[in-house]
Amino acid sequence: MSTSIFPSETIQVDAIVQATIDASTTYLPLLKEYAWDYENEDFVLVDGKNVVVTGKEAVKVWAWKALKTVRYKYLIYSWNYGQEFESIINKGLSRESVKSELERTIKETLLISPYITDIKAISITFEDIIKAQATVMTVYGEVTVDV
Repeated sequence: MSTSIFPSETIQVDAIVQATIDASTTYLPLLKEYAWDYENEDFVLVDGKNVVVTGKEAVKVWAWKALKTVRYKYLIYSWNYGQEFESIINKGLSRESVKSELERTIKETLLISPYITDIKAISITFEDIIKAQATVMTVYGEVTVDV
C-alpha cells in the first residue's frame, strides 16, 4: 500500500482565502480625541470643558501628538507610540541622510495607527528648526499634519 503526500480531500482554496479576508477585517470604532490648538499647543476649551472631535480631525490630533511625543519617555504610552527623532538629529549625518531618516521615522510613527492607511507625501524643510509636513491618508479621508 502506498501513501500519498497529497490530501485525499479537495481543498476549496477560494473559500479559505475569503475566510481569511473576512477574519482579518476588523471593526474600527469612530475615533475620538480632545480638540487641540496646534498654535498654542494646548487643548481647546469651551466654557472650561474639553471639546471632542471625531473622524479626520481626531486622526489629525492623534498624528500630531504622536509626532510630538518622544517614544519610550512616558510610561503612560505604549512603546509603539511616539517618535524617535532624537536618534537622528545632531548625529553628524548629511542633510539628505537626516531627511531620509526623518521620513522613515514619520512613516513608522504614523502607520502604527489602524486609522491611518498610508502616507502620501512628506515635506521636510531645514530652517532654524527642522519642520515637517505629511499628507496622511486615513479611513476618513486625507489630512495634513505639520510638526
